[in-house]
Amino acid sequence: MSFEPHEFWQAFAAPGTHEQNPTEGHLGFYPAPLADGRQLPLPLRVLPGDGKSAVASLILNQASFAVEDGLAAALAALLKTRDIDVIIGVPTLGLPLASNVARRLGHTRMVPLGTSRKFWYRDDLSEPMKSITSPSASKTLYVDPRMLPLLRGKRVAVIDDVISSGQSMGAVLRLLHKAEIEPAVIGCAMLQGTNWQEPLAPWRDRIVASLSSPRFTLSENERWTPVP
Repeated sequence: MSFEPHEFWQAFAAPGTHEQNPTEGHLGFYPAPLADGRQLPLPLRVLPGDGKSAVASLILNQASFAVEDGLAAALAALLKTRDIDVIIGVPTLGLPLASNVARRLGHTRMVPLGTSRKFWYRDDLSEPMKSITSPSASKTLYVDPRMLPLLRGKRVAVIDDVISSGQSMGAVLRLLHKAEIEPAVIGCAMLQGTNWQEPLAPWRDRIVASLSSPRFTLSENERWTPVP
């Protein structure tokens, strides 16, 4: 089965629709499984370099509302028993997911971080940030100082769309440390590969995700096989 580029992220497939680990490797997409067995076909994106490494891509703001709702529901279920007081949204593609999850947990609001500086923001509450999808672009991450009373001393969950290299989330955690905020949980729609595990090692037992995907390497038969 093949997909046109605009067809990805639009619908979940029933459990078992796509072979999870085909012997010959994957061609074009990877069916990432949710806990209930449903599969989300994700396009394989070749990483810059020698053309032999790829990741399964999730662009959440291009997903259908049904897929966003499904991923948010799965993440909310993982957070439901954690007694979270406040959701913090990361301003990559994590803001819509954070808002969706917060509503499902019965919250009346969530707190977004920002990359657009307002005149009342402070330099001591900022942190540079990069990501795997924009390796040459550096942004500055801010927490609104007016939001600190909502966050300090509370059980906070930080929500992003994808955790891959750990760079973006590492910047978030450094910023929150400056603000004297220690997240109880870190949640995302997808964990991508394992490169994030070392930089986020102190928080690994706090990280939850709706689904996960491996990284891939190009085999001799021109198909993509998961990297162990």
